[in-house]
Amino acid sequence: MRSAVTVAFTASAVLAGGLFAGQAHAAPAVPTITAPGGFVMNNGTGAALYGKAADTRRATGSTTKIMTAKVVLAQKGLNLDAKVTIDKAYSDYIVSKNASSARLIVGDKVTVRQLLYGLMLPSGCDAAYALADKFGTGSTRAARIKSFIGKMNTEAKNLGMKNTHFDSFDGISNGQNYSTPRDLTKLASSAMKNTTFRTVVATKSTTQKVTTKTGGYRYMSWTNTNKLLSTYSGAIGVKTGSGPQAKYCLVFAATRNGKTVIGTVLASSSEANRTADVKKLLDYGFAK
Repeated sequence: MRSAVTVAFTASAVLAGGLFAGQAHAAPAVPTITAPGGFVMNNGTGAALYGKAADTRRATGSTTKIMTAKVVLAQKGLNLDAKVTIDKAYSDYIVSKNASSARLIVGDKVTVRQLLYGLMLPSGCDAAYALADKFGTGSTRAARIKSFIGKMNTEAKNLGMKNTHFDSFDGISNGQNYSTPRDLTKLASSAMKNTTFRTVVATKSTTQKVTTKTGGYRYMSWTNTNKLLSTYSGAIGVKTGSGPQAKYCLVFAATRNGKTVIGTVLASSSEANRTADVKKLLDYGFAK
């Protein structure tokens, strides 16, 4: 009798143990994404949550501008309200490259803070040019641009971005502008520690009052190309990118219940696929 009871009890214990163990170890299914490259991490702990070709070098498009902003914000004694006069060269550059634009007007005086909005929301390559020209060093514009790009690469090295190189201030590459999902996520995580950066990239749209050449003023309105801010609960950034080589990229971040998930997808075949992939990865990151 005792033996039968013991056997029954043991069987029940095993059954219950298996049941509870199953519950304890139930994990969310790893998502399948269409993008060739992706990476996600817990921004609080730095723990990797997902990777797909996470260290494969690819063109980055305008996600490059995260580094542009980071270099500007790292300048010693930075005055965000200092004014920069918009040069014709910035406008000519946009036209020659058929580049995304903040529609800056030659002769206007725009603050550094406003240029950061123009850089990160409409992805203005004219704003990127203005910032690189302002914060590079040298007696000629070419020297200043080269200097600024040098600062971008120095910062990448300092952050341990081993598979990253910049040859432009905006992602319009001369053949040597590349990064990886892991490296860009690392960059974004570092950039998001800056209050101004966080504020800018979380902004859906803004209207800024700028000073005209004649001393009057005009209003510039910019809308964020990152539609995730409006379509995913908790989204807080970071930057879109696109181009013939880069295809559709997004460095993304969202916070829910005190947990921030941050990541990157590169080379998606369409904007719709990029969005779908990112939402899958964020859902997975929060479920982990």
